[in-house]
Amino acid sequence: MTVACRVCFRKCRLREGETGICGVRRCADGAVVPINYGVATALALDPIEKKPLYRFMPGSMILSIGSYGCNLHCPFCQNSDISWSEDAFLHAGEYRRITPRELADLAVSLKCRGNIGVAFTYNEPLVSYEFVAETSKLLHERNMKSVMVTNGTADLSVLAELRDLVDAMNIDLKGFSSRFYKSVLKGDLDMVKTFIVQAVRQCHVELTTLIVPHENDSDEEIISMAKWISGLTDEDGRNIGKSIPWHLSRFFPRFRMTDRPATDVKRIYHLVALAQQELDYVYPGNC
Repeated sequence: MTVACRVCFRKCRLREGETGICGVRRCADGAVVPINYGVATALALDPIEKKPLYRFMPGSMILSIGSYGCNLHCPFCQNSDISWSEDAFLHAGEYRRITPRELADLAVSLKCRGNIGVAFTYNEPLVSYEFVAETSKLLHERNMKSVMVTNGTADLSVLAELRDLVDAMNIDLKGFSSRFYKSVLKGDLDMVKTFIVQAVRQCHVELTTLIVPHENDSDEEIISMAKWISGLTDEDGRNIGKSIPWHLSRFFPRFRMTDRPATDVKRIYHLVALAQQELDYVYPGNC
């Protein structure tokens, strides 16, 4: 007998004791559960702009927590040591564990340092969306914010469970071609686009695209992405796309993609200028 995980497009079918491609969702007692629930690989107080979220409570600090596991396999992963590398899974048992209540209480204790809540980041938080949901409920009870940095590769049923719980998201729109998503990231562009369409109707959303030379850096692709973003609407059908912030970030060679140089800074600013023809808020990153 197998059980299907519902988080992403893969719908991994798992036998008892088996773990999905993300490395953390496992079939246990006939149900698929995250074995990284409450496991913290990183915990830091960051400026909200580092997420990056430039237009959500700017100037604030936020307690950022990461775990391990990811349902994409980006060869240029910036957090591979805690996300999906062999080391990430090899040392998983050594990481700190924290309950949702302990995390919410810690967030409150840091209000004196400008903290506004918790950001679920560093790895892919949706592979353990149950932990995000439970902690977010407790944060809201304490009048604090919940923020998530995600690749957006998740079913709408998962997003629905976070409605009214997550206040802001930065979502990676990593490119605009199915080829790039499928062959390079091992992902699904259509699922991400569908996720974004719904997410902007639930909370504050900003988008990020890492500009990788010879992959997603053409003028045509950036213009197509900007036009698609500009057409996004709220639940009442009103256009809100032009005001959605978009961060175009500079790639640096690392992990399994070291065959090309860092993105040229001039190229980033050129693409930002193109995107600004469609959108009000476009920012260069890592420049």
